[in-house]
This record gives sequence, C-alpha cells and structure tokens, in this order.
Amino acid sequence: MATAGKNLSAYDKNTIPNAKNFRFGIVVSEWNDDITENLFQGAFDVFIENGVLKENIVRWNVPGSFELIYGCKKMQESFEMLDAIIAVGNVIQGETKHFDFVCEGVTQGIKDLNIKSDIPVIFCVLTDNEKQQSIDRSGGKHGNKGAEAAVAAIKMAQLRKDAKFYKQ
Repeated sequence: MATAGKNLSAYDKNTIPNAKNFRFGIVVSEWNDDITENLFQGAFDVFIENGVLKENIVRWNVPGSFELIYGCKKMQESFEMLDAIIAVGNVIQGETKHFDFVCEGVTQGIKDLNIKSDIPVIFCVLTDNEKQQSIDRSGGKHGNKGAEAAVAAIKMAQLRKDAKFYKQ
C-alpha cells in the first residue's frame, strides 16, 4: 500500500513557497461527500496555514468524480488568474467495472487538462478498494490527501510563476 508508513498531511513548511499572493481553485465531487468534504477541508486548511487569503480560494462542486474534468476545465477557462486547481473526488470499488472506467477516465482527463492548459490541475481523487481506506486517507490514520494536494498545488503555482519569469 503506497500510504503505509506515510502521513499524507505531513510536510515541511520550510519547503513551501510563500503562497500569500497565489489564487487557487478547488473542484469538489459531491459523490461520497463525507470523504470529499474532509479532503476539501484538508486542502483549505493547508492553504490558510501557508498564507493564502480566503477570498483567493474558489470552490465549485460537481455531482461526481467523472464530472471533475469538466468542472476543472470550466474553472481554467473562467478564472485565468488562478495559479492552480485541485480536483477532489473519491471512487470506491464496487461490484462492477464502473470503478475502472471512472478511475481511468478521470485520471486521463486531468492529465489532458495539464497538457492543454497553463493552469496546473492537481489530482486529489482517492481510488480505494473499500470505504475504510478512503476514511484513512481523508483525515484518518494516513492523514489527509487533501493536505498533500494543497502542498502540491502551492509548489506547482510557484513553478508556473517561475516558468513565466524565465520565458520573458
């Protein structure tokens, strides 16, 4: 298991760029909202802890994880001033192949958004075999993947800013 022995919420604050002037979007799936709300809160808390102003965090909800792709795409188009976006979702294995199709589609869709747009989209979609694994990764014994995603978003926002500087 990739998260065994790792706390997803742990990070060295000294390695995080100053996020005070960054703007972030978070697109949250309403499916399995007990999990996705915890992931959102983990991301939000890390942003606030690292100086992001509340008014510089935009949140949109979408019905499910598959809709994250469209939500993130529309957020990229609507808020060009955003520095990064986090896609928050949760897919739990069921008895059918639906799990595989949704996971593959969301993964590829978010990858495509990163290739086609200048605003990075961070993948914060838990794809677990059972609900307890999702609980453990959304504020439970393995920490919070939302916190890890916010750290990644801050670092990617800085990378984007640095790349623009070098392009000049």
